[in-house]
Amino acid sequence: MAEEKNSSEEKKPPIPEDEIVVSEHTTIIDGQEIHYTATAGRIVLKEEKEKEGHQPKAQIFFVAYTKNDVDHIGERPLTFSFNGGPGSSSVWLHLGVLGPRRVPVSPDNTQIPPPYQVEPNEFSLLDVTDLVFIDPIGTGYSRAVEGEKDKEFWSFSKDIESVGEFIRLYLSRNKRWASPKFLIGESYGTTRAAGLASHLQDKHGIFFNGIMLVSAILNFQTARFEPGNDLPYPLFLPTYAATAWYHGKVDDAYRQMPIDEFLREVREFAETDYTLALMKGDRLSAEKHADIVQMLVAYTGLSAEYLERTHLRINIHRFVKEVLRDQGQTVGRFDSRLTGYDRDEVGEHVEHDPSYDVVQGVYSTCLNQYLREELNFESDLPYNILSFDVFPNWKYDKQENQFVNTAENLRAAMTRNPDLKVLVANGYYDLATPFFATEYTLNHMWLKGHLRPNISLTYYPAGHMMYIHHKSLELLSHDLHEFIYETIA
Repeated sequence: MAEEKNSSEEKKPPIPEDEIVVSEHTTIIDGQEIHYTATAGRIVLKEEKEKEGHQPKAQIFFVAYTKNDVDHIGERPLTFSFNGGPGSSSVWLHLGVLGPRRVPVSPDNTQIPPPYQVEPNEFSLLDVTDLVFIDPIGTGYSRAVEGEKDKEFWSFSKDIESVGEFIRLYLSRNKRWASPKFLIGESYGTTRAAGLASHLQDKHGIFFNGIMLVSAILNFQTARFEPGNDLPYPLFLPTYAATAWYHGKVDDAYRQMPIDEFLREVREFAETDYTLALMKGDRLSAEKHADIVQMLVAYTGLSAEYLERTHLRINIHRFVKEVLRDQGQTVGRFDSRLTGYDRDEVGEHVEHDPSYDVVQGVYSTCLNQYLREELNFESDLPYNILSFDVFPNWKYDKQENQFVNTAENLRAAMTRNPDLKVLVANGYYDLATPFFATEYTLNHMWLKGHLRPNISLTYYPAGHMMYIHHKSLELLSHDLHEFIYETIA
């Protein structure tokens, strides 16, 4: 019997432990020498159960940068960062704009040939805030522990709970509860950030000073091209127009206009005549139908015949294939300035996103080399830059029979915390999370008048990852710095 008991005990999985590596570094930001500590590793998340106590559930990978020689750590701002997907690691904001090291940026938006190497990031935010980059479970090196499944965390609510628990643990273990606190998310990371703001207020009384939303999507009704949902068509139109303007597909009169002036006109049409026409459906008169087609041709560069066949409704996944079809090219979804080629030039959908091709190799290579060479973190696990296992298995739970909309979470958080400030960064050529859809969402939050000035928007002549465009990287860094300065002033 004793042997059987020992055999049973041997079958139990080992108790996971934290894996942490600490290293010291120096960088220069805006002419100032910054000495900082980098902490990279995985910490164990546990779940409290009534009978079993605290049970290990997952290990979350993170990289933190903290400025040295700080007299009062409680006065030093602290920013938690993550990207989106769902299924993306935090690499994009980490090595794109925020961290002390970044990937090289092409001067002309073309793909950089390998090999790749990180370089100093003079635009980093480490001079004004400590930084913590979080990889949600299933991304980066974050995984469920043995006996658990990654899929358990791949849902709207479980994601917020697990990332929120990491933030609570980090604040407690590093004595940072008193610090001015910020969140920054990109893409689905903005969905997560808005959800976390209210979740952490409600559960742990963690109130944030500011939230930075890069390429935001809070209301998924604005981006789901489903039968019966006409909302995305007018909200995507200004970005279709920006794309056509950039590639010379609009009339010369429009091409000569500054992009922001041109887009003001397109916005006006999108939210008036175009929206009303879509609402009328089959009741739209032939005369008005022809007028709408004429305007869509002028703004998008698409043919009248094509627009007629779409019933005036342009789907994003078709647009990226159609707008430059006469040139045998496609445009990027993440950044519609970038173009690519498909084997099948007459197909309905693109075979790949050329704007993802530009970033995939350089970010993946730089991250894997950087973690090992400079941060001294070793693992044989694959670092999931962008997991295509997570996305198709994601569950938008607790939103039954409706679209996910964390704008309501953000409204609730701002109402309960009236000092909470929000910055929203938008790229004109972003077809993943179009700027006009973001404007629509923010304009329908029903914030009380005194809270509306707490939200500010900025715009850049780039795409979803505006920081791959050098001038936009510089502008974005400046705007984020100013936001933090003004928020804690």
